[in-house]
Amino acid sequence: MKILYIDTSSNYLYSAIAEDKTILAEVKEEFGQSLSEEALPKIVTLFEQANLNPKDIQKIIVVDGPGSFTGIRIGITIAKVYAWSLNIPITTIKSLEAMAISSDNKKIHIPMINARRGYVYAAIYGAENEVILKPQHIELKELQKEVEKLVQDYEFISNDEFDTEFIKEAYSPNFSKIIMHYKDRENINPHAVNPEYLKLTEAEESRLW
Repeated sequence: MKILYIDTSSNYLYSAIAEDKTILAEVKEEFGQSLSEEALPKIVTLFEQANLNPKDIQKIIVVDGPGSFTGIRIGITIAKVYAWSLNIPITTIKSLEAMAISSDNKKIHIPMINARRGYVYAAIYGAENEVILKPQHIELKELQKEVEKLVQDYEFISNDEFDTEFIKEAYSPNFSKIIMHYKDRENINPHAVNPEYLKLTEAEESRLW
């Protein structure tokens, strides 16, 4: 099965084309503010490198959040256009899931993304990637309380900086592990694929006041 994976939930573009366990082409590149302009051309380049056409793809796996509000929308838009126009099955995963499954350590995994103002997007997964704490928008000090309950060895996974002394492992996606783990996840109607921010946007928050 040929699969396209897309993750634009941060300042990085993480994308790959795989055929079963073999990665045919991949990109792991930081773009920052230019991600909206660079993401699609880079993905088009992946097809060229893999010597494939988009219509050859048999499934799309796209990260629907949490992370950068703008970034998430970029990846989802690209994925939905391919899925809808070419009738390609599509499914979604969480950025935190991808971070946990990429680890080679047999420890409890705590992927984290800085949500600012003392909050993080985080989850806790067991050594076999079972959910201990579901992905959520959580105050950092509350996450620390959850971590204190753990009795097994654990690791923090993140590329972000925090106002804490966490010792963390840098995140670099293992595309083969991610794709093989989630390739059989149930497909979704492309129209139902939407960002899962796990918190209100600033515009939504302002309307509550």
